[in-house]
This record gives sequence, C-alpha cells and structure tokens, in this order.
Amino acid sequence: MKIKSILSIIALTVLLTGCNKQVVDFNYTFNYAIIQLPNGEIVQGYVESWTDYEDGEQLQVKIDGVTYLCSSYNCVLMHK
Repeated sequence: MKIKSILSIIALTVLLTGCNKQVVDFNYTFNYAIIQLPNGEIVQGYVESWTDYEDGEQLQVKIDGVTYLCSSYNCVLMHK
C-alpha cells in the first residue's frame, strides 16, 4: 500500500511539473546581468541589486550605481 502511495505522489509531481520544472525553486541568486536598451546599446556588469514585479514582466536592475527598469525580454540575469 505504501508503494502505491509513493508512486502516486511521484506521478502527480511529474504531471504537475511537466518533467522539466522544479516544484519549488529557491535559486534567485544572480550576480551578473546583460541588458539591451531600446537604442540597441548593451549594458552588462555585476549586479548590485535586482527586483522583479509580481504584476508584470519588468525587472529593476542596479549595475555600477545605475538603476535600469527593463523588460525581462531584454535582460539576462545569471550567476557567474
């Protein structure tokens, strides 16, 4: 009976996650960003701070004392 319960939980987890997503992801440590500005310029550097917004896809990223508000489509955050 325990094996059936464990297999059911595993099957449910696989169905809910689509096999390539984590159920809970706490990896939000980014220290480097590449941002494309509207004029085509690329800004990159080590991140002093960053924030995302619940109600949209915007990111606020601070690099070298300058704060950028950008679309997540134009920004790559990474851990170097």
